[in-house]
This record gives sequence, C-alpha cells and structure tokens, in this order.
Amino acid sequence: MYAASFYWFTLLTSFQPKILPNQVQREILTTILSMPFMTILTVPIFIAELRGYSKLTDTWGSWSQEALTILKFLVFTDFCIYWIHRWLHHPWVYPTLHKTHHLWKVCTPWASHAFHPVDGFLQSVPYHIFVFVFPMNKVMYMGMFMLVNVWTISIHDGFFLSFEGLVNSSAHHANHHLYFSCNYGQYFTFWDRLFGTHLFPDHAALDPKRIGKDNK
Repeated sequence: MYAASFYWFTLLTSFQPKILPNQVQREILTTILSMPFMTILTVPIFIAELRGYSKLTDTWGSWSQEALTILKFLVFTDFCIYWIHRWLHHPWVYPTLHKTHHLWKVCTPWASHAFHPVDGFLQSVPYHIFVFVFPMNKVMYMGMFMLVNVWTISIHDGFFLSFEGLVNSSAHHANHHLYFSCNYGQYFTFWDRLFGTHLFPDHAALDPKRIGKDNK
C-alpha cells in the first residue's frame, strides 16, 4: 500500500507547488521518530486491557449485535476525535502539538502517521476509551484498530472514494490541511455539519491527476 501510494504521489504531485522539498522523506522520518514515543504512551492502556480492566470479551454476539457494536465504535470515536482534533487547533495548543502534522499542506499517504507523538497518542485515546465503556470482542477490537490505520492512510492518499459528502473523504481532509479550520471529523462529516465546521471540497481542484496535468 505504501509503495503504491509513493508511486501515486511521486508521479502525480511532483508539480504541485505546495509540496515541500523532500516532503515524503521528512514525513517518513517524523513517523519513525514519533512511533516509539506513541507506543510508550499507549503501553499502560494496553496492559490495563490485557489484565481485564476493560470490557473486552472472548465471546461473540449475534450478527446484529456485532454490527451495532461497530456502528457505536465508529460514531463514538468519530465524535471524540472531532473534539480532540478541534482542541488541537486551539492557538495555545496548535504550535506545540499539532503544527507538526500540518507542515504538509498537500497530504501524501506518508503524512498519515507523521505526528508529534503526544498528538498521535491523544487522537488514539477514544479507541481505548470505547472498550472501557462498551463491551467488544477482542478480535473485533484488533480488527477495528487495523481498519482505523488503513482509514488514516486513505484520507491522506488523494484517492477520492466518496463524493456524496457524508463520508470524510481524502478530499475533505485535503481541505482541512489547506484551510485548517474545517473538517475535523475522522470518518464522517455530520459532526462538522452539526457544529458548523464543514467545508465541502472542490474535488476537481484537489485531484492529484489534474494537478499534475495542469502544471506540466
């Protein structure tokens, strides 16, 4: 996935004026340096989960119960991340924690995990809180963690999988990186719509394929 994404952005956005010199290499280095510290911050929570303090279970419910659990997970974590993300843009917080991630005005997939370690940790906290509040199967929990990471890459990769405006697509997140004060949601746009921070993207203007052609 990362190899394909590297090809996509090297080929199509090499003429994009907002791409920084050596941006991909800088994003990779930021990720490599941040990951160990994010892991250290997360380990105590994982230990608490492994020692039975959470509501993780070995049992499965019915199909409808598991589907409802997934829906609750997405809505709950999306709501929490919306407010954490919005708080990270507060003038007192942004320069120290979140500015690192916003160095990249035009996202590449490599930017998806290029955070200040405390920033990355804070945005992961809702996933852990969920299993201390709601029951969830252990296997499903790990599966959702994998899905979250794939989704995080996808909203930075420039592939516009959704155009209808309900899903927080890579175009919506591109707007966030360009304009800062909009589209704070993770999966959906309804929290942004409800709290007045939604900005519908101009898909054509943000399309890497068009950017590459227009600047040749």
